[in-house]
Amino acid sequence: MNRHHWWRDAVIYQVYVRSFLDSTGDGVGDLAGVRAGLPYLRRLGVDGIWLSPFYPSPQHDHGYDVADYRGVDPLFGDLDEFDALVAAARRLGIRVLLDIVPNHCSSEHPWFREALASPPGSPARARFHFADGRGPDGDRPPNNWHAMFGGPAWTRVTEADGRPGQWYLHMFTPEQPDWNWRTPEVAAEFDRILRFWLDRGVDGFRIDVAAGLYKHPDLPDSPDPEADARTRDSVNPLAWNQPEVHDVWRHWRAVCEEYTARDGRERLLVGEVSVPSAREHARYVRTDELHQAFFFDLLGAPWDPDAFRKVISEAMQDIAGTGSTVTWVLNNHDQVRTVTRYGEPATDGSGLGTARARAAALLMLALPGAAYIYQGEELGLPEVVDLPDDVLTDPIFHRTGSRARVRDGCRVPLPWSGQASPFGFTSDESGAKPWLPQPEYFAEYATDRALADTRSFWHLYRDGLHLRSALPQLGEGTLRWLDTPPGALAFVRGDGPVCAVHFGTAPRPRPSPAPPSAPDAGA
Repeated sequence: MNRHHWWRDAVIYQVYVRSFLDSTGDGVGDLAGVRAGLPYLRRLGVDGIWLSPFYPSPQHDHGYDVADYRGVDPLFGDLDEFDALVAAARRLGIRVLLDIVPNHCSSEHPWFREALASPPGSPARARFHFADGRGPDGDRPPNNWHAMFGGPAWTRVTEADGRPGQWYLHMFTPEQPDWNWRTPEVAAEFDRILRFWLDRGVDGFRIDVAAGLYKHPDLPDSPDPEADARTRDSVNPLAWNQPEVHDVWRHWRAVCEEYTARDGRERLLVGEVSVPSAREHARYVRTDELHQAFFFDLLGAPWDPDAFRKVISEAMQDIAGTGSTVTWVLNNHDQVRTVTRYGEPATDGSGLGTARARAAALLMLALPGAAYIYQGEELGLPEVVDLPDDVLTDPIFHRTGSRARVRDGCRVPLPWSGQASPFGFTSDESGAKPWLPQPEYFAEYATDRALADTRSFWHLYRDGLHLRSALPQLGEGTLRWLDTPPGALAFVRGDGPVCAVHFGTAPRPRPSPAPPSAPDAGA
């Protein structure tokens, strides 16, 4: 069996397929475009890619409303193209992870359509959360929960006889009904789905809403029903992080280990886990559960050395202590990009956000454990904050009418070359426009310019990845904090490499060598 455990310090590149590269000229990225971009990713130096959902879907939430878990939406290609992508990635030494969505599906999924056509109490409805409404006519939802994307978490259906009937639960949008994992048939179906893709050669899965799946069996009212919508996070303790979910990850880990035992190739499970503390997070990465879970606290930390040190220390103590490694992330498809997030309104145009994002990138790549890079992060792309309302596609905007936390700005298609949109993302000859408009200033961030400029973000990331490969002290292991003046943070890795980050704006001297008594952070 392979004992390398490649995933423990891997760097994975998140590919948002519809925004990566369009091979057909329709303005939407696709799997053939990802395959064409593999040499670029190989040159950057990543170990693997994570593909956003490309399954057949009505695209109410950009593929996170899955209608068929075993296919490819024609928008993105077909299974033959998927197989070609996996084969090409393997030739280049790039592993392929799929995004799997087990908490909910599409309202167009055949099982949900069957549930709508079936009577209350039927086995078809038991696969989801159907319940009678409250009040004399059942005209009020079964409980007071609100969906994360705004509005009630329940929708009432019309029964076969035309009368108003039961309600079904959806913690995101009405087009995304939640599976009922207390019905064994659901678990058995996902077992078959995992094996379908593992048999096609994938190297693992990124698991959407991995703290979800199970709801409180009584579906009681919440003391703070709008918490999820207010925070855009999995806060409702009755809907998330139920103890039974850990049995799912133990079974999925066993399935992956079964495949590894056959050929020695380790398959990875990495979860999107949003829980209250690093200690709770650590429960998901015990030795028989998920290999990794995204640690979002660094992504959410303010630009402050004390905040960064606290987050890193807690992660190293609680997560690395399980035998797993921390999975660091600074950007993803749901969050404002770092260049904009670290900027301040009073310093617009100063380049401060850019400088901070560069420093944060090197800090992340110097930390023990694994790291995930979101496409465009390596180009230093800022958030596109001025998209017109009429082009926004995020269901958050359409359900709330508010632009707060809308995610389209980090999903604008990548600029590859040229001075004007579509910047090589799609064919100029086709006349199709990118599915989200690219601003004119994207010309400054185009890949061809980044590759030619040794001072660019791209070279910063490429050099950082090269150092991770060249220096055995980086990757897995420990760190020791160094004494620093106020406004700075520094740590040493192994027997030599030092990472020092200055959080202020005035010059500071380099940190002194590590004192022998410097505390160890993690194992």
